[in-house]
Amino acid sequence: MRSINIAILGSTGIVGQRFVQMLTNHPYFKIKALLASDRSAGKPYGQVCNWLIGREMPEAVRSLVVKEAKIEELEGKDVEIVFSALPSDIAKEVEPQFAKAGYKVFSNASAFRMEEDVPLVVAEINADHMELVKVQQKNRGWKGFIVTNPNCTTIIMCLPLKALDDAFGVREVVVSTMQAISGAGYPGVASLDIVDNVLPYIAGEEEKVEAEPLKILGKMSSLKYQMSNQIQNPNVKIVPADIKISASCQRVPVIDGHLEDLHVSLKKPATIDEVKKILYNFESKFKKTPSSPERLIIVSDDPIRPQPKLDRLAGAGMSITVGRIRKDSVLENGVKMTILGHNTIRGAAGQSILNAERWVEEFYGKN
Repeated sequence: MRSINIAILGSTGIVGQRFVQMLTNHPYFKIKALLASDRSAGKPYGQVCNWLIGREMPEAVRSLVVKEAKIEELEGKDVEIVFSALPSDIAKEVEPQFAKAGYKVFSNASAFRMEEDVPLVVAEINADHMELVKVQQKNRGWKGFIVTNPNCTTIIMCLPLKALDDAFGVREVVVSTMQAISGAGYPGVASLDIVDNVLPYIAGEEEKVEAEPLKILGKMSSLKYQMSNQIQNPNVKIVPADIKISASCQRVPVIDGHLEDLHVSLKKPATIDEVKKILYNFESKFKKTPSSPERLIIVSDDPIRPQPKLDRLAGAGMSITVGRIRKDSVLENGVKMTILGHNTIRGAAGQSILNAERWVEEFYGKN
């Protein structure tokens, strides 16, 4: 397969840097343009980007001149796919411009996640929802489209939830999150607020964690998106999953890695050994793509794992680690566990890239 030219919106931020890191030398995609604010435009990426993600900035992008996030800056570059790490307020305005102009936008922003005709995708769970872009294009008159990935906390939680729901059915979820400071971007949370402290409130976070999984775990409605040249019902949408979710979200003084305390009420009883087996054996029904980890869910029997410092880079940051699996004596058919994922890799840029890889495998040339 030929290499597909791509651009990155918001390339100088933390998630933008993850996109750059993971897309350099990617077997499917070739970075042709780095886009950012007008403050950075016209200067080499190595000069304007405060590289924060640990490894050295890839040499291939150091001298690449950053352009302003405008469609005209992509003229002549033969770009097909745009990865977006824009803040949501800016994404709301900019991403539709690129989609209307024919670009395939894979977005980490929250601006369009809950729109009825915009897929909200975790590739291993609901890649088939990307068929929804046909409805989106018809509704909005776009030549391109927007596919979103969820909030970082949602992604980490939804993978084990999908495994449990397929096997036993999920009735209710209570989750308390301990979220890393990198999730707030840069400069993020002031040091005097977070050092020696826990912040018990993250604006808008609990609402996302309670709503987004219902769309991801939901099903496409009855028409089932006939794969034809004519969409006969442009109002087809995702029917949300019938699950109740209660979330509490805290910011903790950890750089990377979201830890979540997850309590689940199952529709059918299950032993702890059965739960462990289902989680351990859970794999996507789709074949792996270049960014897929060798094992999607890692089950730990160590009573003090997972821990952000020890487990956030499992599977190069693309695996979810689950530990402390035990009975919940309050919820009906209850089980509880601790889950961990890397918030800027699996929970952000990596998920967008997985979604784009899956689109290439399943839909390229059809949308």
